[in-house]
Amino acid sequence: MKPRIFFLFLAFQSLAMAKKPNILWIVTDDQRPDSVAAYNRLVFGKDESPIGYVESPNIDKLAAEGVMFTRAMCNSPVCGPSRGSMHSGRYPFRIGHYGFQLTHQAPDFVRPVVPQLLREQGYATAAFGKDDPYIYKWGPGQGYNDPGFYDIKVHDKNGLQVNGVGDVATLEAFGKGGIEVVFYPDGRKRTYFLNRKDGDITDEDRAEMAKTDEEFDILRSYTNAHNKVLILGGVNPKPADDTADAHIATEMMNYLANAGKSYKTLWGKELKGADPSKPQFIHLGFHFPHTPVLPPKSVRERFQSKTYRVPDFDDEELAKFPPQLMKLYNSCKIEGMSDAEKQQAIQDYYAFCAHGDAQIGKAVEAFKNYCKANGQEYLILYTIGDHSWHLGEQGIMAKFGPWRQSVDNAAILVSSDKKLVPAGDRCDTMVEFVDFAPTLLAAGGMDLKDPKLDFLDGVSLFDVRDGSAPKRDYTLGEIHLVTGPRAYLHTERFRFSMRSRPFSGQVNPQNMGENIDWALKAPVEKVDLALYDLKYDPLERNNVANDPAYSGLAAWFRNKLGNIVLGDRRIECDWTQENRYSLSEFAKGADDKKADIPAELIPSL
Repeated sequence: MKPRIFFLFLAFQSLAMAKKPNILWIVTDDQRPDSVAAYNRLVFGKDESPIGYVESPNIDKLAAEGVMFTRAMCNSPVCGPSRGSMHSGRYPFRIGHYGFQLTHQAPDFVRPVVPQLLREQGYATAAFGKDDPYIYKWGPGQGYNDPGFYDIKVHDKNGLQVNGVGDVATLEAFGKGGIEVVFYPDGRKRTYFLNRKDGDITDEDRAEMAKTDEEFDILRSYTNAHNKVLILGGVNPKPADDTADAHIATEMMNYLANAGKSYKTLWGKELKGADPSKPQFIHLGFHFPHTPVLPPKSVRERFQSKTYRVPDFDDEELAKFPPQLMKLYNSCKIEGMSDAEKQQAIQDYYAFCAHGDAQIGKAVEAFKNYCKANGQEYLILYTIGDHSWHLGEQGIMAKFGPWRQSVDNAAILVSSDKKLVPAGDRCDTMVEFVDFAPTLLAAGGMDLKDPKLDFLDGVSLFDVRDGSAPKRDYTLGEIHLVTGPRAYLHTERFRFSMRSRPFSGQVNPQNMGENIDWALKAPVEKVDLALYDLKYDPLERNNVANDPAYSGLAAWFRNKLGNIVLGDRRIECDWTQENRYSLSEFAKGADDKKADIPAELIPSL
């Protein structure tokens, strides 16, 4: 290529890149949508959540600038598979990702994820905080090797906390067990084991944990059989501008503030700032309000005077749980907590969300200022929680379930181009987390009709908002953690879930693809059905799957969901190998997005 032609090519290329918006994708961890006042106003008609007071002025401001999707359903109620579905735009059962498997991209059914595809579109990619789609670099003994999706990456644990920048961190002492690290404002830190692989923790470990509990008013999940050391409440050892979430925001802000030059992270690692000649794709993953739930003192004090309405739960409701959901209850129940402890857990949860709101406000403002300074358009997608969280609903304080409080979230989409995304809009159509990938790819200039993207299970939120997306009658999901394999399908009126596989743990090389249609053929009592009629039971307190009036409907849902998640291109993979998996297609096409329930199966009560 001749020099003059080459430089003209670069000029045109630069012009084309400049037209692509900078993209900021914010994802929080375990955040309930009702921690956002703007959401509550749209859904409940008041600022408060159904159980009490919340604060979210910065998120409210962001919502006013764009569209709030009030019904964004996650496709797996735990971080790894949920974030895997978001990054890939594919359902967990289509990528063989049901828990904390160390997945990778070597198998031939895998396709590129959002940052890889946007990089091909000329984007610089950067991640700050938690991204964690549990996709790693393949290799013998693979482990947690970063796959290189992001040009710049500052992880909350593997970057900030392991290098001494944090507040209270739960980390792995590889080969030895799990540790808790307390960071003090003056630079001191204390470390002790929460569990040891070579035996029980020591008296010294217990004494150090007790010291932390007393010093910071810690409430641990002592009634939680799944994990008795989780911190459900307490005061942060650091002030508001020095918490783990504050550091995540600061790292992103420093990346933008040092555009075009080198700079150092908070622990001294040298990185390159943003390249203004390229459009930016930034993933900003906050830790809040995930455990340890530790709002800083200045925020916490505002919530300690508030009294919250602990959600109702009773023995009659519990008696209708099938064995699998009973196992979840026994693993995460709040029974045994005092009234004061329940109040503290709820107060500190919402206070932690309020602290996070301030960090989001700072990060968004810095992002907008960067775009303005460089004459670039922008798009912001805020995923309010990688899944949701129970604060006593169904008798638990956790996630992992098929109910609304585990899987119902919300999302906010904002653009500097108000013709693309008008301000002050709302969308109450059901959307899914697999829709975020096509939304981000469309914003980055990709044609979603391109055959190379035909693997996507989701649709663009732009198309949902303007009514051009195909009609969807239900949302889907599956998880294999805590209770064993369970899948769910939600329609406008009904929520249904069932055991999806006969084994109690994870897919492994021995059970992979075996007896794949078991959930369709096993005796009904073995499949642990749960069905809720939201017309009469919006809080999901009465499982009617075994009610004779609903038995035919429950059987219809079992067949519908079972054929989709088990027979419509289901993947179960041996992730210890490069390319070993099973593919099930006995009901290919079952996922037709239609819930044509025969009218005679719906009881008239």
